[in-house]
Amino acid sequence: MGYQPEELLICVIARLLRGVDHVAVGVSSPIPGSATLLQRELSGGQTRVTVLNSRHLQTLNDGAGDLFDRAAQGRIGAFFLSGGQIDGRANINLVGIGDYPQQSVRWSGSFGSAFLYYIVPRVILFREEHTRRTMVEKVDFISAPGISDTGVYRPGGPYALVTNLGLFHFDKARARFHLTSIHPGHSLEEILDNTGFDFDRDADIPTTPAPEPERLKLLRGKIAREIADPYPKFAKALFGV
Repeated sequence: MGYQPEELLICVIARLLRGVDHVAVGVSSPIPGSATLLQRELSGGQTRVTVLNSRHLQTLNDGAGDLFDRAAQGRIGAFFLSGGQIDGRANINLVGIGDYPQQSVRWSGSFGSAFLYYIVPRVILFREEHTRRTMVEKVDFISAPGISDTGVYRPGGPYALVTNLGLFHFDKARARFHLTSIHPGHSLEEILDNTGFDFDRDADIPTTPAPEPERLKLLRGKIAREIADPYPKFAKALFGV
């Protein structure tokens, strides 16, 4: 059974959510949102899902404010962050390119990213574009730091990085990414050419598993219909819903 690149990424992220009791997803994250719904189905409903701005997939009383309260209370187990730039220490930049405040390019800003990065136990970084423009040696501005000094209370932090080329896990002790698998159709050389930071890797790097037929069936059926609520354009483009 064939699959789309987005379906591969959805299945990769779903595997990273095993064992998480409550996953929250932002307003611009259709691939992580689909992955969260997939994991909910695979867990038999044990994984709870909150998708911001959804009519049916969240129980927040005060939108993002309620999300921050729940995260501070330890009631959010996983969340997703991204950035215009991500570096090898898992710092993310959501502010812009160049020296702050005189930046040549400005982005939307950080909002609550730094707060959630500190307190959500399993933060998954996700960026479809894996190039030297996005995966940089050092971000121009740290919107949210990947690591903290010894003695800083930080129950949360980076867990993994998923891109269109591969899957990385973050080693907090070494403050470095480790390449876990390479997506089908791509190579280590391609990842090295498109990554601005150094990362650890084993001598033999496995290929990311292809989506299982039963998971594709779930994605293209029940989950496609559900994800059309918060992400209608995505659902129509990928699933025709």
